[in-house]
Amino acid sequence: MVAVNEAGVKVREASLDEVEPVLRCYEWLFAPPGDRPHSWDPEGARMAVIATIEHRDSVLLVADDDELVGLCSAYLDLHSVRFGPRCWVEDLAVHPDRRGEGIGKALLDAAKRWASGRGSTHLELDTSERRTDAQRFYEREDPSWRSISYS
Repeated sequence: MVAVNEAGVKVREASLDEVEPVLRCYEWLFAPPGDRPHSWDPEGARMAVIATIEHRDSVLLVADDDELVGLCSAYLDLHSVRFGPRCWVEDLAVHPDRRGEGIGKALLDAAKRWASGRGSTHLELDTSERRTDAQRFYEREDPSWRSISYS
């Protein structure tokens, strides 16, 4: 699966030879208003990226413009009694200098296509209350509903 957005950025599935560049992309999630989780373990993260790429019920999408400029991880994770099979978007990040170019939308659209192609009836994600820019982005995507998540 390869899609190209209006700015010419390719969205495709990550390959195992991109594990290190993908890990560097996670730094975009740690920059303010985000932060590095206390439990962040670089070796554990490396193994999780590999597992996400290799597993049939997950995908790690990247946006590529001669370098990685975005990523999105998605997982088929549960079959809801009320809603059917769910796809969970865990991470969605775009290089800070490239935001506003449609890269996040292209990644999210690709995740929706991937999930739908595997029988998922809906896609869910959450974001921190501090990430107001992300919230505006998700609101523009016209979600079916909003919820509050606690951890």
